[in-house]
Amino acid sequence: MQYLLSLLLLGATGSAFAASPTPHRIFIAGDSTAATYGAERAPQAGWGQKFPDWAADGWEVRNHAVGGRSTRSFIDEGRLDAIASEIRAGDVLLIQFGHNDAKREDVTRYTDPATDYPQLLQRYVEVARTHGAMPILITPVARLLYDFRSLVDTHGRYTLAMQALAERENVALIDLNATSSDWIRVHGEGGAKPYFMFTQGKTDGTHFSEAGADAVACLVAAGWRGIDADAPVNAVTAAECNALPAPPAAPVSPSVVVQERDIAIEQPGPHEGLGTTTAYPFFSDATGFDLIFRKRAFYPGATIGDHVNDKDEIYYVLSGRGRLTLNDTVREVGPGDAILTRNGDRHALDQIGDEELVIFIVYQPVRR
Repeated sequence: MQYLLSLLLLGATGSAFAASPTPHRIFIAGDSTAATYGAERAPQAGWGQKFPDWAADGWEVRNHAVGGRSTRSFIDEGRLDAIASEIRAGDVLLIQFGHNDAKREDVTRYTDPATDYPQLLQRYVEVARTHGAMPILITPVARLLYDFRSLVDTHGRYTLAMQALAERENVALIDLNATSSDWIRVHGEGGAKPYFMFTQGKTDGTHFSEAGADAVACLVAAGWRGIDADAPVNAVTAAECNALPAPPAAPVSPSVVVQERDIAIEQPGPHEGLGTTTAYPFFSDATGFDLIFRKRAFYPGATIGDHVNDKDEIYYVLSGRGRLTLNDTVREVGPGDAILTRNGDRHALDQIGDEELVIFIVYQPVRR
């Protein structure tokens, strides 16, 4: 009798376990923008770190994103293999790369957006599909990088390559580059800074504060809902994500001395100009300071594209020569020349000669 009772209990227990659904998992493959950070790195956080707050009940998030990785180095380090060893039917693989793929100077990470990048992304898609999981491509999240009051798209060719792959291979795609760009524009350059790592002496428009990571995780969830009404995430819209609050504004920052080599950023010519320039955004993380002060070096062939001003600006030429177009007038400018361009004026500037053209730019930000 005791033996029969034991068999009945064992059978009942086995049936209960069999009836319990196996939890599905959301895997994340990505870079530092999605990575998880420890308390010692606070307030820095990645959107993958915050994504469990937006996932539906019963779904587990496994964040494999690691800082500094590209589609290439993530694979070379065996990280995609690690996902392949765990992922199973019914799971989802979110794939976001692009920031480090563009690092041309590093052969261990760089990928050509026309060839290597989509080919390597295809391997992530195949890992998911081979194991019965669903791959979702996510275009790289935007950087907080403004130039002459316009948000700069630093991922253009990588975004287009991922979109083309998604269409060609019928892979679901979340256009995070587009929605995060809109999110930044909603807040404006100054208003968006609390969502990024403009804190503790840092000037970092790539990585997020906890508030920023939460907002971007929300945008990923909203994007997923946008392509699948039954997606296992909270029902949320991009507009609701855009409205998530930032930390309180920082107090007025103290006086400071900065070295230009520590803030140099290589950029294309502003306003869809040509060539390569180096921008020096002095005091961009200063709070309570209503003035933009920048230095820019234009290398041979670089230009400021023809555009109409939305504010008053002052240019001061430090060195080199340039050809200035100001409304209907064209003239050469050189060291010591100061140029006042008024709101509504049309102008462009071309570097000429063998010496790089170096200018200072001063203006007040436009309040929108």
